[in-house]
Amino acid sequence: MTDFAARRRMMVDTQVRPSDVTKFPIISAMLAVPREDFVPAAKREAAYMSENIDLGEGRVVLEPRTFAKMLDALDITGKELVLDVGSALGYSSAVIAHMAEAVVALEADEAMASEAQEALMAANVHNAIAHVGPLEEGAAELGPFDVIIVQGGIEQVPAALAEQVKDGGRIACLFMQGSLGEVRIGRKSAGHISWRNVFNAAAPVLPGFEKARAFEF
Repeated sequence: MTDFAARRRMMVDTQVRPSDVTKFPIISAMLAVPREDFVPAAKREAAYMSENIDLGEGRVVLEPRTFAKMLDALDITGKELVLDVGSALGYSSAVIAHMAEAVVALEADEAMASEAQEALMAANVHNAIAHVGPLEEGAAELGPFDVIIVQGGIEQVPAALAEQVKDGGRIACLFMQGSLGEVRIGRKSAGHISWRNVFNAAAPVLPGFEKARAFEF
């Protein structure tokens, strides 16, 4: 029988801490949440690998290092409302729920959202709710949000998401250019988002987050 708890500790000790992620709330949450319960059954054995877990159709569960470093840069506090865009089966939302006041787990796929809600309840996560809707449209009726995090690559930030960041709030996105990517943190002030580059990473571009291609003759 697989000792997932041991694998979880190893993930934190070999992938998270060496990436300069040492904040207690992040370490504690990633040690507490059983990642294997938030991936497809066929991928359970690969749950703690140091790579993105492929969910098909351009969707992934971000590798632990990338996700942890995004959380480190966002510095979420216990009084904040977070929108987790592309939460898939709910792993990222379960981790964030340990740090935030509440999490909206946004998922376009109804079946995934339903599975996520079940997994969150099974893990006794009561401050995260699965919400179904197009990822690029966010969840305006539940916002605005102190923090928005996007679980996948993007080429551009949809206007709807940018609008749902509270003034003084932050947004974390993995901007992709070809096969190369860079995580940036945006901070909103007076209605404008200023970005800073944080670290390099890579993930498939989420459907709906591509740049419009110029028409060529």
